[in-house]
Amino acid sequence: QVQLVESGGGLVQAGGSLRLSCAASGSIFSINAMGWYRQAPGNGRELVAAISSGGTTNYANSVEGRFTISRDGAKNTVYLQMNSLKPEDTAVYYCNCNAVIVTVVGRRSFEYWGQGTQVTVSS
Repeated sequence: QVQLVESGGGLVQAGGSLRLSCAASGSIFSINAMGWYRQAPGNGRELVAAISSGGTTNYANSVEGRFTISRDGAKNTVYLQMNSLKPEDTAVYYCNCNAVIVTVVGRRSFEYWGQGTQVTVSS
């Protein structure tokens, strides 16, 4: 019912920048929050950054001051600007969305995930 399409991953040298985008589409009534998670080989999935419908942001300590999350409510799109990238930022980055949809029993919120986009930072 809700699809997330990510773009913007790739290979970059340490110190470089990348910008990730994630567009949500489908039978969306409203979006509560959107965010980015990442998973490196051998590690669990961890929160990178999130933004609420009101614009409140939350960052992992490891990316604070280097990454910026933003959101275009009209387009149901979230962005992650990543600057001063480090090799330890290498991971698959997943978009996450908490969206409200209309069901036969009323409005309900669900979590949705994108397919993931690879970010590789070379030293």
